[in-house]
Amino acid sequence: MKIIIGQPRLEQQLLQLEAELKQYPEADILLYPEGYLNQNVEEASRLAAAYGTMIVSGHRRLDERPKDRSIIINKAGETVLEKAKYTTAAVVKEQEWIIGSLLCDELVLQGFRSENIGRVDIIMHSIGVGMFSEEQYTEWIEKARQIAIQNQCFVMGTSHADGSYRDSEISIPIAYCIAPDGQVVLASRNDTRTRLIVLDKGNTTDLYRGVPEHDVNIQVIPST
Repeated sequence: MKIIIGQPRLEQQLLQLEAELKQYPEADILLYPEGYLNQNVEEASRLAAAYGTMIVSGHRRLDERPKDRSIIINKAGETVLEKAKYTTAAVVKEQEWIIGSLLCDELVLQGFRSENIGRVDIIMHSIGVGMFSEEQYTEWIEKARQIAIQNQCFVMGTSHADGSYRDSEISIPIAYCIAPDGQVVLASRNDTRTRLIVLDKGNTTDLYRGVPEHDVNIQVIPST
C-alpha cells in the first residue's frame, strides 16, 4: 500500500491535488486536509478515476450544519464514505486494508468512535489548518499515538501548508504517521514536503496484532 501524505496550500481549485496525482502515479491513496476539496467533489471524483488513486480528504456543504464532511473517493471515482463531523466512525476496505477517517478536532474531542465497526487497519486524519501552538502540536501527536495503540492500527494525518485557526498569529503545518505499537514513524512540523508512506505486508507473524497474519514494513519517503 502506497499512501501520499500531502500538505497543500488553501486553494479554490484542485491544482495541487492533480499535480501530486501526476507525480505519484504508483500511489494507492492520497491523504489531503480537511476542507481542501471545498465544493469540488465532482472534479475530485473525476481525478480519482483518471489516475486510479483513492482520495481521502474533506469537503464542505455550506447549507448544512455541521458543514464539514470527511470523504473517501475510491479508485473508480465513487464516493464510498461521507461522514459529517462529530458523528460515529465508519470504514471502507481497500486492498484488504480497513480504513477509517477522522476530521480535524474530532481527534481530541471524541477520538475514533469505533464501538460497532470492529477492526480497523488505518485511520486517516484530515486536519484543517496548522497548529496554533507548540503545546497543541504535542497534544495532538500524543492523542494520535493513544488512538493508534488503542485500536492497534496506523494513524496518519495532515494539515494545509497555510492558513491559521481563527485569529491566531501562529500556524504550524503538521503531518504525521504513527504505527500500531505507538511508534512515531513521522512527526513533521513546519516542513510541508509531501511524503510517500509505503506499508508492505510480509508473510511473518503480525508484530502489531500478536496474531499469525502479516508483518508490516514501513517506509517514509519525502519529496525532494
